[in-house]
Amino acid sequence: MISAAGTFSEQFSAWLVVALPNLIAAIIILIVGWWLAGRVEQGVLNLLGNRLEVDTTLRTVLSKVGRYIVLILVLVAALSQLGIQTTTLIAAVGAIGLAIGLALQSTLSNIAAGIMLLWLRPFSMGEFIESGDNSGTVDDVGLFATTLMRVDGVYVFVPNSQLWNNKITNYSKKAKRMLREVFTISYDDDIRKARQVLLDLVKSDERIDATPEPIVKVKELGDSAVALELRAWTNTPDFWPARWDLVERGKMVLEAGGLSIPYPQHDVHIRTYEQSGEGVGNLIPVGSPSGNA
Repeated sequence: MISAAGTFSEQFSAWLVVALPNLIAAIIILIVGWWLAGRVEQGVLNLLGNRLEVDTTLRTVLSKVGRYIVLILVLVAALSQLGIQTTTLIAAVGAIGLAIGLALQSTLSNIAAGIMLLWLRPFSMGEFIESGDNSGTVDDVGLFATTLMRVDGVYVFVPNSQLWNNKITNYSKKAKRMLREVFTISYDDDIRKARQVLLDLVKSDERIDATPEPIVKVKELGDSAVALELRAWTNTPDFWPARWDLVERGKMVLEAGGLSIPYPQHDVHIRTYEQSGEGVGNLIPVGSPSGNA
């Protein structure tokens, strides 16, 4: 028993003399590699931080990718230092990764879509977008999904592949937006007067840009009214407040100017007949009074 213990101790001591330097070297590689991975992550952040065209989320993703690449290389180097055959290990990890990739195709498609959205930047955080059945202010853009906050305060979690595969309308991307509003007046009203009243209204609003110049044109001749379309430009953040005020004040200034905003109506002409002779078909019109209904 004592002899066996002594033999094991001698073998362990011999192994330790050979393996200890490699173990220490592997630990040093891990420590240095961990530090180097952090430096690479910070370096990528600093490099991309000076480029305004690179989205904040994309900077974080790329910096994390750089960090993980360094850590993987460091781990492989440490295992090699310990005498472990990394070739077989890498092949096994590759096979496992392929199986996981096939099982998570939809997830990988979301990641690919997320990378493209972050790279091409059709929208950024804080912008209002519409895509398919989804609309709202962008709250966060991630690798797997994008979160939106609807105007009614509802939180919406949208997989990136849905956004990537649909048309995206960004209402906040540009600094300026066009206001387009239609006002109707009676056929008896003066079109030129109505046009001037509406132009005076928008010119008195500081939120409306003087260039391009606001215009008011006849949009169509409807069944019951003449439709005038007003077009003017404003800053995107002022779009909705300016539009709401324009609709309300537009009605007020038109009425104050003696102009009417008609409601749909039809002219009904009534004729009366009296029967002549003995047949139902022998009818003679008596008169043709008319009235509005």
